Amino acid sequence: MQMVKQPASRLPEAALLAGYAGLLPQLVAAALVFSGSEYRWTGLAAAYGYAAFIFSFLGGIWWGFGVTARKEGVEAGPIFAVAVAPSLIAFASYLPWIWGWGWPGPSLAWIGFFLMLSPLADRWLLQKCSLPDGWMKLRWHLSLGLGGLTFSLAAVA
Repeated sequence: MQMVKQPASRLPEAALLAGYAGLLPQLVAAALVFSGSEYRWTGLAAAYGYAAFIFSFLGGIWWGFGVTARKEGVEAGPIFAVAVAPSLIAFASYLPWIWGWGWPGPSLAWIGFFLMLSPLADRWLLQKCSLPDGWMKLRWHLSLGLGGLTFSLAAVA
């Protein structure tokens, strides 16, 4: 069945504000890390946790797009497979901490790397779903911002 794409809606201003505000926790964590204070470790742990949570959150957004695409007549199976990947990757990046291996540097690096690449999944979804105007620009900004901060913190972990 051929998908008929509906005209894209405009991304609400509240989404832009909330999205960019979502960078604040990582900025605070980075400030703690670079402050040289006794809260350096807290900043690293918070930076990892926040990045992993947001990466998993992206999977939830993609899951929602899969449900919508299903209604539009698109085969959603591949979308759901992509949607669960962030949670699985985030969990895998958590295992070194559980097992007492080198942490948090490698975990921060992997999560940062995957966050920076995550808009490529959105580009793929754009071929299958109706995404709001401005979505890709926001995704690139937020993913490069959060992913870049996370990746840079891996270098000092």
